[in-house]
Amino acid sequence: MAYRVRTPDGELMFPSLGDIERAYVQGLVDPDDEVREDGTEKWRKASSLPVLARARKPQGTLASRSQTLTVLGAVALGVFALVLMITGKEPEIRMMGIALALVVSAMLMRVTFKAYKRPPPVL
Repeated sequence: MAYRVRTPDGELMFPSLGDIERAYVQGLVDPDDEVREDGTEKWRKASSLPVLARARKPQGTLASRSQTLTVLGAVALGVFALVLMITGKEPEIRMMGIALALVVSAMLMRVTFKAYKRPPPVL
């Protein structure tokens, strides 16, 4: 069944609801655009269709997806841990440096896991 989407710029024709969903996720169809199934007279807001309401738009930009602050914090903490291990005369200070190095390794494992887990950005 074909569908028509009415936007402020004009009308678009889609062969199926799945095609509208892909266009919605890509930002070609807005929630305020109107959708009508061929053969019917009633126009509905795109956001009122259950299939489109469940579809997710890309969240955020590249800057919101980056882990720059986490990596910079891990580098700073790693340098501090290295300084404690090298210059520390007492064993307690060296142990604190080793503990901080373990915290840095946990932070970087988290960064690696998040980078592996998330999908590539939608362009």
